[in-house]
Amino acid sequence: MAEVTDDLPNNKAGSTLENGTEPDSSGIDPLSSGTDGEEELIATILASSPGGARASSTGSTTALMGSLKLEDDTDTKDLFITVDDPQKHTFKVDAYVTYRVFTRTTRGNYDNSEYSVRRRYQDFLWLRQKLAESQPTHLVPPLPEKHSMRMDRFSSEFLQTRQKALNQFLERIAEHPVLSFNESFKVFLTAKAWELTAHRKQGSGIISRVGSSLKTTSSTYLLKNRDPEFTIMHEYIQTFGDKLGSVERISGRVLQEETDYAADLDTYGPVFRLWANSEVELSDDLINIADAVEGCAKATKNSVETQDSTCIPTLKEYILYAEAVKDVLKRRDYFQLEHELAADELSRKKNEREQIKISDQAYSFGAFIGKDPVDVKEEKSTRVESQIEKLQRQVEYLSDKTECANADLKADMDRWHKHKRKDVKQVLVDIAEQQTKKYEQSLAAWESVITSLRNGRGDDSTLELSNLLVPGVLSQPESDVVFETNSASKSTSAEADDALDMGSDDLDIEAELERELEQIE
Repeated sequence: MAEVTDDLPNNKAGSTLENGTEPDSSGIDPLSSGTDGEEELIATILASSPGGARASSTGSTTALMGSLKLEDDTDTKDLFITVDDPQKHTFKVDAYVTYRVFTRTTRGNYDNSEYSVRRRYQDFLWLRQKLAESQPTHLVPPLPEKHSMRMDRFSSEFLQTRQKALNQFLERIAEHPVLSFNESFKVFLTAKAWELTAHRKQGSGIISRVGSSLKTTSSTYLLKNRDPEFTIMHEYIQTFGDKLGSVERISGRVLQEETDYAADLDTYGPVFRLWANSEVELSDDLINIADAVEGCAKATKNSVETQDSTCIPTLKEYILYAEAVKDVLKRRDYFQLEHELAADELSRKKNEREQIKISDQAYSFGAFIGKDPVDVKEEKSTRVESQIEKLQRQVEYLSDKTECANADLKADMDRWHKHKRKDVKQVLVDIAEQQTKKYEQSLAAWESVITSLRNGRGDDSTLELSNLLVPGVLSQPESDVVFETNSASKSTSAEADDALDMGSDDLDIEAELERELEQIE
């Protein structure tokens, strides 16, 4: 196993994010190459990105081959990733947490079969930005939010939730037939700390990223004829994000109210215990009430913890997923806008060519400075023809590029819908099961109280049911509970026998009195 043992990057090096696009390794320009070769054109499309930077065509070919293999046979998983062991690193002016990323793989482009590295949140953020820049037409999974409004960022609960979310992020990338073959993803999984820092510094600055973001944002409003399929997709994801956001906000309020309710119950139960100290005849009943209240508080706390650690993170992930889908749709619209603008320019140049054919250049600027009008007309025709040829290649290139973007987005959305259905169903099942469990425990607690009150005293026969609710009694062996219950049953039977005996003695006394009265008469 290849394990990183060098020191972690210092605080200064890790506090600044500098990301950018992949370096240009293809050097192919469809407008200046002077060729219409189909293979070269396709390679150029696969290697291009919206900012003008291009990824390696060899890597793209490998990614496509991996896509075909993984799509055809889903059982041949060859990349396994685990995120665990969060560790806090404290410095004089800063503190951060790193996570161990353990990788096992059988892929041939990895030098070893196992890797173990430590990564912080900013490293995950760098990876996602690189994937989005190098694969702009694919849906990159979202990262969890950096901060939480409900928990401290160094608390064990927050670190556990963050660890699960980061593990889910890497698993989704590993299962993607294209993103999992990205070179930046391999660097993230295998590079040592200082090597990863060097890679992070090679990217372009924030200005280029902001410029690219402005272009993709404006393309949505400038686009003339968007495909109806993507219009429906945009409307769906907008509605999905809005409704899921409402569910998440209301769920947060409900959990907060349940947390406050459980805190009130924690102060409510001891009141009955204190009351029981001054009421000897009611002490058993009051203690049973206190036990029931404490059992309800425990059930409510368990419900809140479960929903806060499993349900809420999934809702937040898909809210962020909706934003990621919107970003990919914007980039797809940008590609289509480029194609439309190029097509409009080509149409304008063709009209200009027709106008030159029927125009008289005798009064043109070239004729005014002494050139032959025929030569002027020929020069203009030649120049326009050259521009039309370049524009035709550009329109073909952008058309193919748009089609590739459409195909990538459709495939990723199909995959996303499958994951969404599975994850949302699991969330609904978890909520239903947890609510059922909470109310069953609360019902059992109060039913035990009713049984005790109807018997007129705190009977030992309710002990077994109370053990399910009161902390500390849960660890009592089952045999002891059964023994105590049997003892209580035996004592109850003995008391009943004594009562029958006393009743029979009273009948004998009454019979003797009646006989004595008869003798006196």
